[in-house]
Amino acid sequence: MNDECLICKAPLVYLEADEPMECAICHKRENSKTRCVNGHYVCNECHTQGLDAILALCLDETSKDPASILEKMMALPFCHMHGPEHHVMVGAALLTAYKNAGGELDLNAALTEMMNRGKSVPGGACGFWGACGAGISSGMFVSIVSGSTPLSEEPFALSHRMTAKSLEAIAEVGGPRCCKRDSYLSILAAVDFTYEHLGVEMEKPEIVCTHSAQNNQCIGKRCPFSKARHTKSEAST
Repeated sequence: MNDECLICKAPLVYLEADEPMECAICHKRENSKTRCVNGHYVCNECHTQGLDAILALCLDETSKDPASILEKMMALPFCHMHGPEHHVMVGAALLTAYKNAGGELDLNAALTEMMNRGKSVPGGACGFWGACGAGISSGMFVSIVSGSTPLSEEPFALSHRMTAKSLEAIAEVGGPRCCKRDSYLSILAAVDFTYEHLGVEMEKPEIVCTHSAQNNQCIGKRCPFSKARHTKSEAST
């Protein structure tokens, strides 16, 4: 099992209130509720170093399957088991598959906007905000493709409905957090929602998780993407 801290590999702790922290990498000082048991703190910007690599990946991608695109992102060196990078990757995978499935979109501009928006959602939002960043990312996807602004009408409603669908799916499984599981749930919710409301049909595969060995908080068979759960289902048929 991999530990959590990017500096010393020790477990993370989540505090009840913000405390002043200094990033162990860039030395920026800011308030946070998250550090490791040895006191190390890594800011969101440092945690997501290398995230720009997804731009080239997405622009070269031809798949209509956002889950497979997401898996390619997860395999890149910058991506950790958990972290705020997922708040960008979910939306970026959906934008790419949407474009490849026939959606009208300036993909380069859309990915840049997704990067800017997704990076503003901090790590730990799932527990501290009551809104997982992966679910919010799916709402950002719909907001971008529909041209939503705070003053729009139908696009405003659609993007909120999308986020609500993803968060509902995440809530039904419950915690503790798993950035991979919540990303998959958000992707699957968005595929159905996009076809129903935007008329663009992306591919929707069956997902079986390959990341459980790296997750100290894996919920095992309770996860809808558990290998054991899928194996049991196949055996029963």
